[in-house]
Amino acid sequence: MTGISERSAGGTNDGVQIDNQLSEADERAIVGGLLAFNEKWLGPSNDQSVHFVARDQLGVVGGLLGHTRWKWLYVAKLWVDEPGRGRGIGTKLLNAAEELARNRGCTDASLDTFEYQARPFYEKLGYELFGTLDGYPPGYRQFYLRKRLRPRAD
Repeated sequence: MTGISERSAGGTNDGVQIDNQLSEADERAIVGGLLAFNEKWLGPSNDQSVHFVARDQLGVVGGLLGHTRWKWLYVAKLWVDEPGRGRGIGTKLLNAAEELARNRGCTDASLDTFEYQARPFYEKLGYELFGTLDGYPPGYRQFYLRKRLRPRAD
């Protein structure tokens, strides 16, 4: 036993207390502080959310969540329900996000997926593997993919 409780990781010699009680204001301070530091180096992030929902007559059948930041699209979540898979819904969602990102001036996209998920799907759509995290989650791998967002030919 280390003597550190779930609630408190203890104090330091300089009077700083470490704990895991996070308020919304605390989170805003952390995110804002990191963003301010990064923007000194990289310029404005222009962070904007990306979200699309696919619906049929019964309700939600899929969706995509992510954001654009520093001229990149990041796809955090892409889901299509089991009956909807193989019907082009995922492709339409990803195409919509990529088009929105292009319109926002983005040049690239990135995402990650577990090995039992959709790597071949993303590769079919032009994404390329740039990294692998072995053993995450235990017994599996997480793949990191990217794609250059070329302007659409009209």
